[in-house]
Order: sequence, then C-alpha cells, then structure tokens
Amino acid sequence: MATTTADVEYDPYDPGISADPFPVFRRLRDDAPLYYNERLDFFALSRFDDVERAFVDRQTFINARGDVLEAIQGNTPVPPGFFIFEDPPLHTVHRGVLSRSFTPKRMSALEPEIRRFCAEALDPLVGGDRIDFVRDLGARIPMRVICNLLGIPEADQETVRDRADEHVRTEPGKPRDYAVQTVTGEEFAEYIDWRVDHPSDDMMTELINAEFEDVDGTVRSLTREEILVYTNLLATAGNETTNRLIGWMGKVLSDHPDQRRMLLDDPALAANAVEETLRYEPTGVHIARYVARDVELYDRVVPAGTAMLLLAGAANRDERHYADAERFDVSRRDRQFTFGYGAHFCLGAALARLEGRIALQEVLKRFPDWEVDLDEAKFAATSTVRGWEALPARLG
Repeated sequence: MATTTADVEYDPYDPGISADPFPVFRRLRDDAPLYYNERLDFFALSRFDDVERAFVDRQTFINARGDVLEAIQGNTPVPPGFFIFEDPPLHTVHRGVLSRSFTPKRMSALEPEIRRFCAEALDPLVGGDRIDFVRDLGARIPMRVICNLLGIPEADQETVRDRADEHVRTEPGKPRDYAVQTVTGEEFAEYIDWRVDHPSDDMMTELINAEFEDVDGTVRSLTREEILVYTNLLATAGNETTNRLIGWMGKVLSDHPDQRRMLLDDPALAANAVEETLRYEPTGVHIARYVARDVELYDRVVPAGTAMLLLAGAANRDERHYADAERFDVSRRDRQFTFGYGAHFCLGAALARLEGRIALQEVLKRFPDWEVDLDEAKFAATSTVRGWEALPARLG
C-alpha cells in the first residue's frame, strides 16, 4: 500500500518535523511503507527491511545523481572525485584512495590527541554551572581532529568549520540551494599548492602523492581538481556529523538520567551509547537515491527517473526489527542506518564513533549530572544534517 499527502505528509524541509520526525515516521511505517509526496515529487521507504534492501540494490537505486534530494532533483553536475555521488566502479576507485587514510590503526592512534582536545575544551568549565554541548565541545573537537589530519593550520580551523556549516544551511522550510561550487573545494587551493612544495605527515600530502589504478587500468595520480574536492569533502563531513552527534548525546542523556547513571557505573558502555544515540536521534534522517529503473513496491510501480528517500531515521525505530524500539537503551547492541549501509557506508564512521565515545567519556569524568536548558537551545536549520546549533545545560 502507498499513500500520498492526503493521508500523511512527510516534508523533509519542515523545521518542526525535523526537530521531532518520529510521530510522522511511525505513521509512514504503519500506513504508508511506500510513501509518495506529490507536492515535492519524491518517494520514501521507512521500514527497516525495505531500507536495507534498497541500500544494497545498486542497480535500481543509484548514487551517481547524488544522495541529497535537492541534488537529484536539480540534476546537479558533480566534479570528478566527489565519490559519495558516484557508483562502482568509479566509486570503488575514488573511495579506495581515501580509505588508505582511514585505517583502523590510524584511527586508534588518534585517541590520545582527541582526549587532549577534549580536556582543553572541558577543563576550563570545571567548577562552573553550565556547559554548551555544541559550542563548548561539538563545534570544537571534530574541527580540530579533521583539520589536523588534513594539515590545516590551527589559525584557520574555525573558518573552515564555519564554511562547512554554511554549506549545509538552509532557510527554514526551504530546500538547500545545492550549487556545484559547494563541492569544488577551491577555498583549499592555497593549502594544497603550499603542500606541493612543503610535504608533511598529513592527508593533503598523502592525496598529493597518492597513486592508484583508474577504471581504465591506467596508473595515475590525483588531479589538482580531485585533491581539492577530496579535501573539501573531508573537511565538511568531518565537522558536521560528529558535531551534531555530540549535541544529541548531551540531549538524550539529559532526558534519560537513568541511562547516564548506567554509563557512570560502567564506562565501557560508552561505545554502545554512541551507537544508540545514532539510532535514537540520528544526525541524518534520510539518504536519497535516484531510481534508475522501474521497480514495483507495495503494489505500485515507482518509475525510473524519480527520487527515493531512504528514511534511516524511521528504519532506526522500526519495531519490526528492534525490541522496544522507542526506548533509549545504552546497553542495546544492534546496528542502525545513520551512517548508511552497503557500498556507500560512511567512510568516516569509525572516526565519528571514536570522537563521540571519547567526548562522552571525558564529559562524564568531569560532569556526572546535567540538565539541558531548552529555553536557550537552538535547533540548526538544515535539510541534511540534523541537530543543535546551541545546546546549553545546567550542571548538577
């Protein structure tokens, strides 16, 4: 069965729905597992099993037109190397170049540095009565980590973060203006050009020196354009998602003090708490795909050429898969779709999880009790990355 706006409406640009999409998601799962929004012209899947199948059906639901609704509908041209908007074999080649820099060994080696960054952010707050989980922590730690990995000078890191934030901003209720200049990375040209003559132990140098086998069998280096695109992609993605994750951890553990006490009693649950936060309050609730061929779902043909939203946020709370799906439980051990699934699973997921776990542990070491001040909190207006722009809390 499919339904339209006459029965239930999901508008991904509605700030009210974005702040709390879960009542709408439940209606979609129950009454419209295949949903069509006639006004905005997109389909959506919301049940866990349907979303999982769509993620792995790369012949029907393709990525080459983008994973953002506005990009698909605008047929936005994408520069070479923007691999998250590519399909195999091109995606495999371009992702492979970057994956060399995201090995488990390299990510684990970052732990002491991330703990130091957290201490520098949190220690000045000890003895005070307030913390802002976004402005004091979330907006600072991911920025420092990814910029240090790339080799961006500390003096320029806040500018890079603010630019990344601006790239995902929307006017409340309106689609994002997904212009091609948001992905070209020209703002990083000065750093790249300087690194050519001054190599260092950072990702920009690795990208400059990388050699790989292209889809035609040619062994080559990355072009300057590709290096700029890669750098921009890493700087943007490495800032935004983890920033929002840290904010959501502050919010859900304020709302669930019993779960916070469990973490105080057993710090080893911190990694679980990160995963459960990603499930329960996802930093991104939908991932778009272009429908490459007609497909029949729930007795309706979804025509080729349309856009499909895979509602990760809805699938993450599907009671058909999760026991007690609406309950936040830091001891839960299960997967979720916030980082995607299949070939396009988020390359930086391990780093985001590491930063989230360390940030949570370092907060709990210093502040065992807090209560979010929702009167002063501010929700960010974006259509892709969901979370808080400011999340102040009173310390207990």
